[in-house]
Amino acid sequence: MEIVILLNKPQLLSNIKVVQSFYTPTKNQSEIYHKTKQQNGTVNGSKSKSLKKIHPEHNMYSCKISCGKSYSRFSYKYVLTIHTRTHTGEKPFPCGSCDKSFRKRSDLTSHMRTHTGERPFPCPTCGKRFSYKYVLTIHMGTHTGKKPFSCATCKKGFRKKSDLTNHIRTHTGEKPFSCGSCGKSFRKRSDLPIHMRTHTGERPFPCTTCGKRFSYKYVLTIHMGTHTGKKPFSCATCKKGFRKKSDLTNHIRTHTGEKPFSCGSCGKSFRKRSDLPIHMRTHTGERPFPCTTCGKRFSHKYVLTIHIRTHTGEKPFSCGSCEKCFEKRYNLTRHMRTHTGDNPFSCTTCGKSYSERSGLTNHMRAHTGEKPFSCGSCGKSFRELSNLKRHVRTHTGEKPFSLNPGSLQIQVRELNVTLKNMEVKLA
Repeated sequence: MEIVILLNKPQLLSNIKVVQSFYTPTKNQSEIYHKTKQQNGTVNGSKSKSLKKIHPEHNMYSCKISCGKSYSRFSYKYVLTIHTRTHTGEKPFPCGSCDKSFRKRSDLTSHMRTHTGERPFPCPTCGKRFSYKYVLTIHMGTHTGKKPFSCATCKKGFRKKSDLTNHIRTHTGEKPFSCGSCGKSFRKRSDLPIHMRTHTGERPFPCTTCGKRFSYKYVLTIHMGTHTGKKPFSCATCKKGFRKKSDLTNHIRTHTGEKPFSCGSCGKSFRKRSDLPIHMRTHTGERPFPCTTCGKRFSHKYVLTIHIRTHTGEKPFSCGSCEKCFEKRYNLTRHMRTHTGDNPFSCTTCGKSYSERSGLTNHMRAHTGEKPFSCGSCGKSFRELSNLKRHVRTHTGEKPFSLNPGSLQIQVRELNVTLKNMEVKLA
């Protein structure tokens, strides 16, 4: 890069020595300088145009629309033109593939790589390629370990300045990016357009295998694993594989027993962060998911999905052994154990196994002596809810099960057999 310095005042001539200590002008530049000196700063004809290009006082471009921002001789006039478009909203460079438009031609060129898949910037260390040079620069930090941006509060380091800015907001609580539809605010600018898809229904990421579309690129990446069967994250303890790193993190807590997310109201803790806001609805009574058929509202979206099947009659989960169908996947899983005989829930005290978690929970109370279900009339407590319900009928006199003579005779015979067996054992 050449540096040209012109001095049109003789009294400043001594300054040229400082320049010469690190820069030697060319012959042509020296002639311009001496002619300028002789004419006491006045140059006629074409030389006047040259001076305008290199004298800052003749080369200041200012924004005349609203902000008055100026650009010096080291910038070009087109920079002011681009800046002006931030005020006018002009975007003269449209993409021929997706109708998106840009203020700068270079932005259009970069954007086109999202359609062409071009990645012209390779990492010299690992060979990974990138669409943008600045992403390559950030990536290089993964090899060097360099994190030049550090938080003044907690000293945590970051490779990107934008990551530091977003992190600082975790300390300040600032959320400057607000949704115009629902008012929800976000710390990161990039989170706002992603959130807007919940209002617009936009799903810009299609699966190339089955055509299913997704609102988020990372969800598409996870979905692709259902086609490839790839599970890149495995548990070091039990070797179970997962498609998502977050699923592995949550799974590891089943081994460690860690539950880092606690409810501020009741103290209940959870392994997964997403379970905490769902749990909070039990305190707030919030039911944000309404059924469009009957108007009934639900706290959880998946419960709404299951409820809708009571209207449609859909039972999407079928047993491969007996072709029985179920509304819920869990019901199918539980049913499959009747074929396999699997009892995956074992008591750590006595080793007894159960096909359902609820069976193990009830059994554990036999060891702990816990009786969490109490009668509101007499205060008697029970280990199982079904026992409490049966007990309550002794107070209410309710008899919900009517017997016909035939079934009564059968039960009497069964009772006699039971008594005889007891007599045999006592003898």
